[in-house]
Amino acid sequence: MTPLRVSDLSYRYPGEERAALDSVSLTVEPGELVLLAGGSGSGKSTLLRAASGLVPHFHGGTFAGTVLTGGLDTREHGPAQLAAVAGTLFQDPETQVVMGTVRAELAFPLENLGWTAPAVARGVEEAALALGLGNLLDRPTHELSGGELQRVALAASLAGRPRLLLLDEPTSQLDPVAGDELLGVLRRLNEEWGTAIVLAEHRLERCLPAADRVVELRDGRVVADETPRTWLARTRATPAAQLFALAGVDGAPVTVKEARRGLARVGWTGEARAGDDASAAANAAADSRRGLFASRHARRDAVLSVENVWLELRDGPAILRGVTLHAHAGEAIALMGRNGAGKSTLLKVIAGLLDATRGRVKTPATALLTQHPGDHLMHDTIGADVPGSELAHRHPKDVSGGERQRSALELMLSAGAEVLLLDEPTRGMDPARRDALAARLTQRAGVTIVATHDPEFAAAFATRVILLGDGRPVADATPSEVLAGGWYFATQVARVLGGAGGALTPEQGARLLTQATAVPL
Repeated sequence: MTPLRVSDLSYRYPGEERAALDSVSLTVEPGELVLLAGGSGSGKSTLLRAASGLVPHFHGGTFAGTVLTGGLDTREHGPAQLAAVAGTLFQDPETQVVMGTVRAELAFPLENLGWTAPAVARGVEEAALALGLGNLLDRPTHELSGGELQRVALAASLAGRPRLLLLDEPTSQLDPVAGDELLGVLRRLNEEWGTAIVLAEHRLERCLPAADRVVELRDGRVVADETPRTWLARTRATPAAQLFALAGVDGAPVTVKEARRGLARVGWTGEARAGDDASAAANAAADSRRGLFASRHARRDAVLSVENVWLELRDGPAILRGVTLHAHAGEAIALMGRNGAGKSTLLKVIAGLLDATRGRVKTPATALLTQHPGDHLMHDTIGADVPGSELAHRHPKDVSGGERQRSALELMLSAGAEVLLLDEPTRGMDPARRDALAARLTQRAGVTIVATHDPEFAAAFATRVILLGDGRPVADATPSEVLAGGWYFATQVARVLGGAGGALTPEQGARLLTQATAVPL
């Protein structure tokens, strides 16, 4: 049976003049992994909602065409019935997790399917093992970080071994290690068990190697349905492909391994030569930033001071362990680390939403964007919270996750606070809007601290990177020093070039290659 067949689907949300989907047709065969690409608001999330039955049963609106999910017509079968054949993960996992503990959350869908108690116990154990949740099974779900919630929601969606998985930005809140592990699980389900997967993502470099096809949406229409290699050669949509284009190297590598082999063919040895202008410029820039970085470590003139801050749960572990940092005007800090390392907690302590067990925080007025944009959009229209928004007349629940995130972000940016705290602000953002946000953050006169798992974004805006591990800083240095040589927290260009010259971006990498090889720019 065909897992998903969409025929001439058009859909318009209630009160909208523009169609969210326009004459979309798509077939997903058993065992296929289809990657949905396209900018924020292009229709990816709406298409997944239609496949799950939320469109039109939950959202209403005007629906034309046919969607067959696991052979079931979605006009005649609602989300509850379709859940037996299709597992879903949407952009806001906190709205999907409904039970009090992780164990209960994983058991809930299996019990609804009528599984016996022994089968439920086995299903919970296997799903927890697949997503690395064994140590969290008895944790209250309200204590979990955003990334941990995302893993729990995904585990619940695949616990029943559905024939089809519908995943909307499943790695958006995951650290690089957890993201790679998740994609490994999806590949095993797809390759070894024949599970069909439809996956919407903006961080394409992670997912392209696993995909059979790329379906690109624009303004609600399918504008491309191609193999990953063909699509990437045309769009240059990953940092490695952009590096090759800027350096004049033929090809558009799908993987880092392919990129390394391609560069070896044009004379790249994997090292920046000492006499290369690009290498010298990179080193001079690094030296300059080290001096600036060292001066900003001083307490004198610090706008924000965090002194030996601890936060310990009652009858539980310490979440923050003696964190000290000083930030100065104009400084943009990327706060990185694995899920559960304490990033969100530290931002909440700085903002005054949580009280430190020990230590002291001294800060002027702050504005905090949490991981949940719904916390900030309190009215029936976005315009009531964000006057002048291009989405002013839309209900927050009827826009894509990226559009909802952008609206909440605009609200925080307009607050005028001297200290701006952003928790995963690029969640749901396409690369163009992510780059625009990075450029905007570099222009701020105050202190900016951003918790992010996205090394490409950190490289674009940060003057300083702090890496947290087990609630304490384990690295605090310039972006090149942290992101060029890291095993996991590294940009794709840094991995391709092996960290040479401290190059993090396609532009920096192309300059380095131009000097180190015979490749003309």
